[in-house]
Amino acid sequence: MRKIALVAAASAAALSLAACSESTQDAAESTAENAAADTEANLEAAGNELEQAGDNIDAAAENAAANAEAATDEAEADLQDETVNEAAAD
Repeated sequence: MRKIALVAAASAAALSLAACSESTQDAAESTAENAAADTEANLEAAGNELEQAGDNIDAAAENAAANAEAATDEAEADLQDETVNEAAAD
């Protein structure tokens, strides 16, 4: 009984696929191609955003390092009673 039901279901599926018109198949193919193109464009845009974020992080880290060095030079100048340029040269 199960084999008969399985064969009937397979036959129904085959008939439904055969009943699809060529225009429906073309539309489905076009939809899949458009979805793939949209996905590719979105991934490229996300990659560009991540690259820009990485560049921003690098710039912020360099700025923080420069600010820390300047603060260190100022503190050393105050402690050793010298100018900031002298402290930076040490």
